[in-house]
Amino acid sequence: MLRGLSRSVVVGAALVAAVALGGCRDTGNDDGKLFEISGKIFVFNYRLARATYVVTLRPLKPMGEGQVAVASFQDPAGGAPLVVEQKVWPKLDKVTLESPALTCVVKNKPYAIAISIKGADGTVLQEIDTTLMSTEDQSILPDRPLVIDQLYTANPDLVGHPGGKLPGEPKPDCSKGT
Repeated sequence: MLRGLSRSVVVGAALVAAVALGGCRDTGNDDGKLFEISGKIFVFNYRLARATYVVTLRPLKPMGEGQVAVASFQDPAGGAPLVVEQKVWPKLDKVTLESPALTCVVKNKPYAIAISIKGADGTVLQEIDTTLMSTEDQSILPDRPLVIDQLYTANPDLVGHPGGKLPGEPKPDCSKGT
């Protein structure tokens, strides 16, 4: 009886040790990268008549408290980059970065995106550079939002204008972004 009990204790201790060691295993990520891009896309929201960049980052290592992701998106209309700062929440499985509304997005043109991961003290921990090309031209969007509130009330300015296109509507100057 005692012999069987001690065998059970040894086997149990071995199982606990194996589980503990498995939890400490290395993921093979020795190049210092904290994040990788898991998705990037232009979002054309037809209902709101706006386009945005959206980039998602997947953590490769546990995230630290106080980290931030700073994304610098090339402005398709030209001019200074559009900068967005997003707090990194350690318990989430991804970080999503979305630009402000864009104008002048052109189909099949690469646009630059630069992302910096910063520590709580502001030190740059990682830099990620990428590009993104749209499969559509922003001209597919209506001239104004199709809805005007949270109840999705139809925009009265667009009544009688199929596709949301208004004759004589001023268009943004996209000559700087080409």
